[in-house]
Amino acid sequence: MTYVEGFVVAVPAANKEAYRKHAAEAAAFIRDSGATRMVETWGDEVPDGKLTDFKGAVQAKPDEVVVFSWFEYPDRATRDAANEKMMNDPRMKEMAASMPFDGQRMIFGGFEALLVEQGGGGGTGYVDGALIAVPGANKEAYRAMAAKTAPILREYGATRVVETWGDDVPEGKVTDFRRAVKATGDEKIVYSWIEWPSKAARAEGWQKAMADPRMQFDMPFDGQRMIFGGFAPILDEAWS
Repeated sequence: MTYVEGFVVAVPAANKEAYRKHAAEAAAFIRDSGATRMVETWGDEVPDGKLTDFKGAVQAKPDEVVVFSWFEYPDRATRDAANEKMMNDPRMKEMAASMPFDGQRMIFGGFEALLVEQGGGGGTGYVDGALIAVPGANKEAYRAMAAKTAPILREYGATRVVETWGDDVPEGKVTDFRRAVKATGDEKIVYSWIEWPSKAARAEGWQKAMADPRMQFDMPFDGQRMIFGGFAPILDEAWS
C-alpha cells in the first residue's frame, strides 16, 4: 500500500529557483532510498482562511510562498528505512545546512493511503492540496466519502485523487500538522491532493463537479478548518 511523506514549507519568493535546484539535487538520493515518486509544488492559488489556511500553517511571511510537496513509497517500512538512511548520510546533512527556507517552520509527517485513484501516466500539470482534521472514529466514513467523490472528479478531468491518513505525524516546536488544522482530541490529519492536466482543466473540472448533485453529501469532518489551495509543479520525478 502506498505510503506518503508529506511536507508543507514556507519559501521566500526570491528563492524559488534555489528551492527547485535544492530539491532536484536531493531527488537522486530520494530515489536511491526507495521512493517511487517525488513532487514539489509552488503555491499559486492559496487563499486566506477565516480559521485556518496554508500560510498560517507554516507562519508564512508576506514575501514567502507556500510549497506543498510529497514523497511516495511502496510501504511504511521502506519509508522508515529511507529516513534512517538520510539522517545518517553526510550529503543530506550538508544539504540541510544550506536549505533556502526556514526548516524550523516546515511541517512534515507520514501518511498511509486511504484511497489512491490512479489515472493516466505522466507528470501532473496542476495540484489541489488539502489538509483536514477528521475524528478518528470517522475514518471509514471519510474513506467512503472519498471513494464516492474521486470517480466524479476523474470523470471531470482529474488524473489522480489521493487521500492519506495520518500515521506518523510528529509534534513540532514551532509548527506541525495538528496545529495547522487546529486538531483536537482524537482527530487525525488527512493529507490529500488531486492532480490535473493543467490549471485550466482544474478550473473547468471543479465548475462541473460543484454543479453535480452527486457531490452533495454530509462531510464527516469540520469543513471550516479544512485547508486547501492550488499549486503549480516545479519538480515531478517518478521511478519504478
